[in-house]
Order: sequence, then structure tokens, then C-alpha cells
Amino acid sequence: MEGRLPESWIAPAHILDLRAKVRLRKTLVSQRTQWLQRVHAVLSHHGVPVQPGRLARLEARSVHQQLADLELPDVAEQQITVALRVVEHLNEEVHRLDLELERFARRQPGCRALMGHYGIGSLVATAIVAELGDARRFSSSKQAVRCAGLDVTVHESDVRRRGGHLSRQGSPLLRWAVFEAAQCAARPSSPDHAYYVQVKERLGATARH
Repeated sequence: MEGRLPESWIAPAHILDLRAKVRLRKTLVSQRTQWLQRVHAVLSHHGVPVQPGRLARLEARSVHQQLADLELPDVAEQQITVALRVVEHLNEEVHRLDLELERFARRQPGCRALMGHYGIGSLVATAIVAELGDARRFSSSKQAVRCAGLDVTVHESDVRRRGGHLSRQGSPLLRWAVFEAAQCAARPSSPDHAYYVQVKERLGATARH
């Protein structure tokens, strides 16, 4: 069978461990968002305007007094209090993971190389290394793009050939990390800002994502 089937890359144990940690962090952050959305829903249901920064203030130590000032029903106050307790616990767990991933990034060569680029911090770097794996297994940058699911699908017929949407194959976490890095590269202070403007003008502001 040798030579008949395409080769497949199996991540080594340390990459699998790192991948598990970055995915655990993503799960915790998603759960935190869901609980904060519950707080939004309870406040909106009782006619309390949800303004930017309000939830951050509710997460402070004086949460009980702030909830009392809102004059909410007891059950609504209980819902919000429980939700914010869960959020506080999730914050603690996320913080522990962040410290662990930061320590890993400082000593891992691939992460250090990525963090040499503008806008890529330890969290994005560890996510890319964990999900992409050993970049030496790719013979071209196009293969890495395809692995991330950032390649554009193509619709072909007898008379037409046109581009479609992103394939979105592969790791969603890898696409998130690359997107975060691209957002930083689009900032006016970024050394790659001119390239971003050039691409934006060529593709248009409404280019498909």
C-alpha cells in the first residue's frame, strides 16, 4: 500500500496536549459569553437598558448593592447573581490557563517566531502552533491556507468558473487565531496597514469573508 495512499500527519504528544489546552480555554470563554448573555436577557426582560460597560460594573464586588439599585424582582436578582458567580469562576480558570499558555509561548521557538509579528501575542501564537502543527509539513503557503479552511471554493460549469465562499474546513480555532492577527494587522499603527488598505481597495469593502 506504500505510495498508494496520501500521507497523513499525526501530531506529537506535546502538540496534542497544547491543542487540548487552547481548546479548553476556548470552551471556557464561550461559556462565559453565554452566561453574560443570560444576564443581558434578564435585564432586557425587565426593561433595564443594557449599555456598554454595564455588565463590567455588575461584575464588581459591589454587585449586590448595584442589583438592589436596579429594583429588580428577587428571582431576576437571583438569576443575575448566580450567573455572575459562574462568570467569576470561569474568569479564574481562564486566567490560570492564560498564564500556563504564556509560559509555554515564551519557551517554544514557533510561538516566539510568531510573536515577533505585530499583533500576535502568546494566546494567538499558541493557538496557531497547536492547531497548525509543524509548518514544515507544508510544501507551500497555499497548503497551510487550505489546512486552515481559508481557501476560496470554486464553482465550475461548462461555461463558467467563479469563486465562492471560504471552504471553512479544518480547525475553527485556527481560523479565529488568524482572524485576530489580521484584525491587528489592519490597524493604522500596524506596519502591514498599507498592505491591508491595498487589498481592501482591490477586493472592495464588501468582499466575501
